[in-house]
Amino acid sequence: MEALKIICTVLFILICVAIVVIVLMQDSKSEGLSSAIAGGGGSTSTYWSKNKGRSKEGMMAKATIILAVLFIVLSLILNLSVMQ
Repeated sequence: MEALKIICTVLFILICVAIVVIVLMQDSKSEGLSSAIAGGGGSTSTYWSKNKGRSKEGMMAKATIILAVLFIVLSLILNLSVMQ
Protein backbone atom coordinates (compact mmCIF):
# COMPACT_ATOMS: atom_id res chain seq x y z
CA MET A 1 0.00 0.00 0.00
CA GLU A 2 2.92 2.31 0.70
CA ALA A 3 4.31 1.80 -2.81
CA LEU A 4 0.97 2.85 -4.32
CA LYS A 5 1.01 5.99 -2.19
CA ILE A 6 4.52 6.86 -3.42
CA ILE A 7 3.50 6.28 -7.04
CA CYS A 8 0.43 8.52 -6.61
CA THR A 9 2.54 11.23 -4.99
CA VAL A 10 5.10 11.21 -7.81
CA LEU A 11 2.31 11.25 -10.40
CA PHE A 12 0.67 14.12 -8.51
CA ILE A 13 3.87 16.18 -8.62
CA LEU A 14 4.34 15.52 -12.34
CA ILE A 15 0.74 16.60 -13.03
CA CYS A 16 1.28 19.78 -11.00
CA VAL A 17 4.35 20.68 -13.03
CA ALA A 18 2.58 19.86 -16.31
CA ILE A 19 -0.39 22.08 -15.42
CA VAL A 20 1.90 25.00 -14.61
CA VAL A 21 3.83 24.58 -17.87
CA ILE A 22 0.72 24.27 -20.05
CA VAL A 23 -1.02 27.24 -18.45
CA LEU A 24 2.07 29.40 -18.90
CA MET A 25 2.34 28.36 -22.56
CA GLN A 26 -1.24 29.40 -23.36
CA ASP A 27 -1.98 32.77 -24.93
CA SER A 28 -4.00 35.36 -23.08
CA LYS A 29 -7.69 35.29 -23.99
CA SER A 30 -8.42 38.88 -23.07
CA GLU A 31 -7.10 42.04 -24.63
CA GLY A 32 -7.64 44.09 -21.51
CA LEU A 33 -10.02 46.84 -20.58
CA SER A 34 -9.32 48.90 -23.69
CA SER A 35 -11.01 46.36 -25.97
CA ALA A 36 -14.11 46.32 -23.78
CA ILE A 37 -14.41 50.11 -23.94
CA ALA A 38 -13.61 50.34 -27.66
CA GLY A 39 -16.02 47.52 -28.50
CA GLY A 40 -13.44 45.00 -29.70
CA GLY A 41 -13.76 41.26 -29.55
CA GLY A 42 -16.89 40.78 -31.61
CA SER A 43 -18.42 37.38 -32.14
CA THR A 44 -17.65 36.91 -35.82
CA SER A 45 -17.66 33.35 -37.08
CA THR A 46 -14.44 32.52 -38.89
CA TYR A 47 -12.67 29.38 -40.02
CA TRP A 48 -10.30 29.79 -37.08
CA SER A 49 -13.09 29.93 -34.51
CA LYS A 50 -14.85 26.89 -35.99
CA ASN A 51 -11.72 24.69 -35.99
CA LYS A 52 -10.12 25.93 -32.80
CA GLY A 53 -10.31 22.49 -31.15
CA ARG A 54 -7.83 21.09 -33.67
CA SER A 55 -5.32 23.90 -33.19
CA LYS A 56 -2.44 24.05 -30.74
CA GLU A 57 -4.42 26.29 -28.39
CA GLY A 58 -7.41 23.96 -28.51
CA MET A 59 -5.27 20.96 -27.66
CA MET A 60 -3.60 22.80 -24.80
CA ALA A 61 -7.01 23.80 -23.43
CA LYS A 62 -8.17 20.17 -23.54
CA ALA A 63 -4.94 19.02 -21.90
CA THR A 64 -5.42 21.61 -19.15
CA ILE A 65 -8.92 20.31 -18.42
CA ILE A 66 -7.78 16.68 -18.38
CA LEU A 67 -4.83 17.44 -16.12
CA ALA A 68 -7.05 19.48 -13.79
CA VAL A 69 -9.46 16.55 -13.42
CA LEU A 70 -6.54 14.19 -12.74
CA PHE A 71 -5.19 16.70 -10.22
CA ILE A 72 -8.49 16.76 -8.32
CA VAL A 73 -8.89 12.98 -8.38
CA LEU A 74 -5.34 12.37 -7.16
CA SER A 75 -5.77 15.04 -4.48
CA LEU A 76 -8.81 13.20 -3.15
CA ILE A 77 -7.06 9.82 -3.33
CA LEU A 78 -3.99 11.10 -1.50
CA ASN A 79 -6.11 12.87 1.09
CA LEU A 80 -8.14 9.73 1.78
CA SER A 81 -4.98 7.64 2.05
CA VAL A 82 -3.60 9.99 4.69
CA MET A 83 -6.84 9.83 6.67
CA GLN A 84 -6.59 6.03 7.09
